[in-house]
Amino acid sequence: MDDGMNDGMNDFDFLHGTWTGANRKIEEPLTGSDSWVEFPSSLVVQSLFGGAGNIDEVTFPTLGRRGATLRLHDRESGQWSIHWADSRTGRLDPPVVGGFVGDRGDFYGEDTLRGRPIRVQFTWYRLTPDTARWEQRFSPDDGATWELNWVMDFTRTGAAG
Repeated sequence: MDDGMNDGMNDFDFLHGTWTGANRKIEEPLTGSDSWVEFPSSLVVQSLFGGAGNIDEVTFPTLGRRGATLRLHDRESGQWSIHWADSRTGRLDPPVVGGFVGDRGDFYGEDTLRGRPIRVQFTWYRLTPDTARWEQRFSPDDGATWELNWVMDFTRTGAAG
């Protein structure tokens, strides 16, 4: 948590360790669909740079794929950038950037979906020492409206290493 002493540098320390995830995701975002799929995941998060960064690998066993996230704290701006890579593409997606206020972190960026420009929002919630939630929203209209399209509820299975 940002206590004013570290300008947010250790905001993601809560995430270090191992977790299981319960996922709900809209099958086709920004199509008007309300068809959600549910699937499990497991997550291993390691600290980098004394808390000014971390890296994770997430496994989606029923989907046959993995992902990786690199989170870096910009010491000059005090903001975090979150970079996602998917095993299906082998590429880093454009980052989302932001920070925490209390136990909620909001991060925004730009991407494309089916060839159209979109805005992306990630929201992290530090719920308890052993539970957390991540949500993803897309906006097709530069942030005028947002569609929640993916929710991951995490439960800690092991301490940070």
